[in-house]
Amino acid sequence: MNKLLLMCTIAGRRAAIPAVEVQSVIEIENITPIPGTHDFICGLTALRSQALTVIDSSLALGIGHPCDSKDQRAAVVDIDGHLYAILVDEAHDVGEARSEPVAVPGGFGEGWQRAARGMVETDGGPALLVDIPQLVSGPIQAAA
Repeated sequence: MNKLLLMCTIAGRRAAIPAVEVQSVIEIENITPIPGTHDFICGLTALRSQALTVIDSSLALGIGHPCDSKDQRAAVVDIDGHLYAILVDEAHDVGEARSEPVAVPGGFGEGWQRAARGMVETDGGPALLVDIPQLVSGPIQAAA
């Protein structure tokens, strides 16, 4: 496969985001809440006079606790002309995928089954390959 990946940690798991989808990695200090949104949408922040919607990755996966708006790292991505800051536990490095994605094994939970394109081998070991649009869409909501 040999595609470049942003290696990171999301919800305590080793994850990878295709580098071609990442505009930058930033530190977020201030998030302005948006009333009436889902809990995985932390709010808005600014980057070079552009508004970014801040997504809490753990909550978007259906796991974790609500975001804390102080000193967090995020991968900035563009989905259909809308900018998002995807909060990550840690952003490590850029590396290469050493394999094609394979199915996500059981035990990672429903959120990762939905929001991962698969698992890839990297120099640092296996990583979940994040499907950014699926992550941004948030957890599957239970039918009313």
